[in-house]
Amino acid sequence: MKPFHSGEITVQTRAGVREEADQIGKVIGDIIKPAAAEFLRAQQIAVASAIATDGNVWASLLTGSPGFVQVLDKQAIQVNSFPIQNPSCARSAPKVRPKIQDLSNGSQIGLLIIDLSNRRRLRLNGNVIIQQPETLQIQIQQSFFNCPKYIQTRYLETRAIAESQSSEIQTRQGLNDSDQIWIAQADTFFIASAHSGTGADASHRGGYPGFIQIIDSQTLLFPDYTGNNMFQTLGNLAVNPKAGLLFIDFEQGHTLQLTGQATILWDAEQLNAFAAAQRLIQFSIEQVLETQNSTPLRWQFGEYSPANPYPPLSSVAH
Repeated sequence: MKPFHSGEITVQTRAGVREEADQIGKVIGDIIKPAAAEFLRAQQIAVASAIATDGNVWASLLTGSPGFVQVLDKQAIQVNSFPIQNPSCARSAPKVRPKIQDLSNGSQIGLLIIDLSNRRRLRLNGNVIIQQPETLQIQIQQSFFNCPKYIQTRYLETRAIAESQSSEIQTRQGLNDSDQIWIAQADTFFIASAHSGTGADASHRGGYPGFIQIIDSQTLLFPDYTGNNMFQTLGNLAVNPKAGLLFIDFEQGHTLQLTGQATILWDAEQLNAFAAAQRLIQFSIEQVLETQNSTPLRWQFGEYSPANPYPPLSSVAH
C-alpha cells in the first residue's frame, strides 16, 4: 500500500519535499511494533479524530488510567472506559465525549496518543471493529511515531485528580468572549482531518501563546511550521476541507471543540506576521462545543518547546 494519497502528494510537491517525504514515509507501518506497545502501556491521554454522520469532523479528548489504550495484537487495539452519549442528553448525562457517539462498526478513526512530559506522540489510524458503551476496538491501518517539535512539556499531577463531576456542555455557532480569550492564550491544540480513502487522522499543533490569530467569532488563522514533510493533515485538507480543532484547559480539565472548514493559504499577505510560518491555515467555524469537566486529570506546565518560533508580539506569558 502506498504511504500517501493524492492530496498529500500534491501538498508535498508544492512544498518541494516529495523526495524527503518518500524517505520519511517509510516509518509508516500497519502493525504496532514493540516500542509502540511499550509506549502505550504508560499513557493516559489520546485525541480522537472522527467523522460525524453529517460529515463534520471532530477532535475529541480521551483520557483514562495508564494503558487505557490496550494492545490486543499487532494490528488491533482496545480503548477502555469509552463513554458514548447523545449530545441532546448532555445536560443530564455525566462524562460526555461529544461527537464520539457517531462511531459504529466500520467507522474510520484516528488516534494521537501523546506523552506531554517526554514530548512523544504516536499516531494510530484505522477502523472501528467493535464498538460498545465502555470499550472500542480498532483495526490498525497506520502506526507511526512523530517528532517532538512544538510540544510544550506538561506533567500529570497525580495528586490533583479532581473529584468526579458531571460534565456540562454548551453548544454555539461561534466563539464567545471567553472562547476567544482561551484560544488567544493557548500554546497547544489538536486538529482532526479525514480522507475518504485512507481514513481519519489526529495531529498536534503548538507554539507560543498568540500563535493563533482570532479574526472574528467565526474565523481563526494559524501558522503551519516546518514539520516532518509528510503533510498528513494538510494533504487531507487539500481534498476534504472539513476539520475539527480541540483545545484543552490542562489546569481545569475543560475542553473546547470546534468543527468547520479549513483552507490552506500558501501566499497570504499575512504570512510575514507569523514567525517561521511556511503556510497559513484559515479555519471557518461552524459549531462550538464547550465541555466543562471533560476529564478529571490535571497537568502542570513545564516549559515551552525549543522548536517554537520566536514569540509573537501579542503573546501572553504563561
